[in-house]
Amino acid sequence: MTWLLLVLCTAVQARTVKVWEGTPVHAASVTLTEYLPEGEPRAAVVVCPGGSYFWLDKEGEGSLVGEWLASEGIAAYVLHYRTGGWFNFTFHTRALFGGNRHPDMISDLQRALQIVRAQYDGPVGAMGFSAGGHLVMSSGEFFGTDFTGLGLETPLRPDFVAPIYPVVSMREPCTHARSRRGLLGDGHSDDRVLRDSLSLECHVRPDTPPVFLLRCDDDPVVDPQNADLLDAALTEKGVPHRTVRYHVGGHGFGADKKKFTEETAQWQAAFLAWIEEIDYGRH
Repeated sequence: MTWLLLVLCTAVQARTVKVWEGTPVHAASVTLTEYLPEGEPRAAVVVCPGGSYFWLDKEGEGSLVGEWLASEGIAAYVLHYRTGGWFNFTFHTRALFGGNRHPDMISDLQRALQIVRAQYDGPVGAMGFSAGGHLVMSSGEFFGTDFTGLGLETPLRPDFVAPIYPVVSMREPCTHARSRRGLLGDGHSDDRVLRDSLSLECHVRPDTPPVFLLRCDDDPVVDPQNADLLDAALTEKGVPHRTVRYHVGGHGFGADKKKFTEETAQWQAAFLAWIEEIDYGRH
């Protein structure tokens, strides 16, 4: 009975809105679910689950992350952004019929940041996992372009970003090919200009917001060299950042404690400590 009451309370507290409702954009599947702490939040975070830009890990890298952040006094907003989808992953149909691809995903995240900023005056950041890590880091580099097309004056630059075991590069030899295909679309993966334009190690700017970066040496899915390339680029540009490296942790653990190793069980505390230390340097 106690467990049932907890589930019901969580469901009541988690309000979901359609991100593009009331705009000219037809993307009814894009939603933002809020997890609010008791009392005034110390920050707000838009959470982007991973899933190779084809699907989303809605629990371990979504709802569990939202619940954890809210329990620590941080307002969390879990974004279900547009992806390629299972059908297109299986049958490669986007080459003929189109479908979700860049810039749909970053457009969804920028719109989510606008919505959160409209109701919260404090620092607003973005946290993403795997392909979601690529997405949030993109928002920290490409905020000079309004992909929403709405022309609003709300700042698009997040105040901090936290890419967790992220996809970073769209170039060989370390790219995650499935995420590249999911992002670029079928028939576009060989477009060198497009690949380079979305390889994040190439587009770090001095006013990129502070970054919390995490990678595991034994990641079997996304080559940890992705994070190393990003770390080097952040260092070169003088961007404040913390890179957390674990020897054993794998990939895809998110906030699912059942998937933690002894090392990765420490990542949440490391992030919370970092967020207390950073200078948001709002622009």
